[in-house]
This record gives sequence, structure tokens and C-alpha cells, in this order.
Amino acid sequence: MHRTFLITLMLTLGGVNQVVAQANPQGVANNARVQSVGKLIETSKAAKQIETSANPQAKAKRDEARALYRQAVDAISAGDLTSGNELLTKASRTMFAAARMAGKEGVLDKKRERDYLTRLESVTALTDTHARISEEKGIASESSDLRGIVNAKLAQAQSLHDAKKLVEARKVLDEAYVAAKVAIEQVRGGETLVRTLHFETKAEEYHYEVDRNDTHRMLVDVLLQEKIRDNASLKSIVEKFMDQSAKTRATAEQQAASGDYKTAIETMERATKEIVRAIRSAGIYIPG
Repeated sequence: MHRTFLITLMLTLGGVNQVVAQANPQGVANNARVQSVGKLIETSKAAKQIETSANPQAKAKRDEARALYRQAVDAISAGDLTSGNELLTKASRTMFAAARMAGKEGVLDKKRERDYLTRLESVTALTDTHARISEEKGIASESSDLRGIVNAKLAQAQSLHDAKKLVEARKVLDEAYVAAKVAIEQVRGGETLVRTLHFETKAEEYHYEVDRNDTHRMLVDVLLQEKIRDNASLKSIVEKFMDQSAKTRATAEQQAASGDYKTAIETMERATKEIVRAIRSAGIYIPG
């Protein structure tokens, strides 16, 4: 027990050579493989990559490799070279697995950073569009409740990004994106950029209305999630509007399925208005 404790302590300090020197003189101190695996686990480039990684699974896997290494040193010290070498092989494989985990985390972080910047660019483009249209209509863009929400979420996302919380930052940016998209629609008086195009068919226009309804439904989650969490009365009111919207949307879908897209468009628009009422009931005014 004393020897094992000492080995554990010195491994923690990274003293590989000292560790093997503490083993009894059955060739451990001069065992090149013991030294090599010890360096792999404690002082190699892979070890440093794991140490700087934010991946807890990689760190846990490295601890497994350390435990196997300690067992290998004990076995070789006791003269059991066969078991010792098998344990060294397991320790090496486990350490390589830990390094792969840490490496994947680095690749994943780079992807998350790219995704974050791409979404940030999209939100920025939408806010610029909102400001331009507001100016064209003689409206102060900052007076919009939705624009204020977008700005707040952009600031929140930046703080999370600075704290290296890329997953959370991207989620907040997605919420900002939804709010910005609806803000543009509202400042145009119910029209969006898509509205300036001519739909080729009623079916195409219907699918646009479906997308618009989806966006408003997402906006409810963005704007009202926290408001209704601890307010049972408000939650009941919001759910009433949302239930009515869902029923109206189901009717629109049935009408579209039968080929009556003209009526389905009108019905889907009514479904979206119910969502607007739900948002207004929480004290957030949006036209519609």
C-alpha cells in the first residue's frame, strides 16, 4: 500500500523517472517500455492536450490509463512480466483513446465557433435590414419591443461566447434570429421580404404561411418561456391562444390537403394571429 501510494503521488507530479525508480529492483527502473508509457501518460503532447481540454470524458479516460499504469508497475515489480506488459498495453490504448476524445473536442469547438459566427452574421444582417426598413418608413427601429429583445440576446450571446460557452451562445443567437425575423415582418406592416416576391402558385404561398406560423410559434418560446414559468395565470392565457392556434392550423392543413390552398392560406393567417394574441397577452406588443 505504501509503495502504491508513493507511485500515485509521483505520477500526479509528473515524475515518471522517479516513479519507476521506486519500484523494487526487478528491472522496472530500467524497463524502457515502462518509462515510455509513463511519459505518454504524463508528459507527452497528448497528455498536455488532455490537460487543456474541456472534455471531462477525456480526463476520466486518462485517469483510467493512470490506474492501469500503476497496476502494470506493481505487477512488473513483483516479477509478473506477462501481466505487467498486458497492463501497459491497456494503459497505452486507454491513453490514446483519451487523446482522441480531447482531439475531437477541439475539432467540435472549431465547428461550434464557425456555426456561431455564421449565425451571428445572419442576425446582424437581419438587424441591419430592420434598421433600413424602419428608416424608410420613418419609424425609430429601437422603439420596437422585438428589436430591444434582439439586442439583449445579442449581448447575452456575446457574454456566453466570451466565457467559451459556445453551445449556449449559439442557442441564444438562434432565439435572436427568430425575434429579428419577426421584427422585420412587423415593421413592414405584416409583409416580409418574401412578400415582395410573386408566388408562382397558391400552394407556394400556403407553404410560406406555414413557415410564418412556425416562426411565430418559435417566437413564443423565445419571448414567453421565462414569463410563464412562474405565472400560472399568464400560462393559462397563453396556452388558450396557442391551443386555438393549433386547432386553426390543423383546419388549414386539412384544407390544403384537399387542394383548397386559397382558403388554407386565410385559415393559416388566422392561426398566426392567435399566436400574436398570445404574445400580446404577456405584455409584449407586436403588430398583427
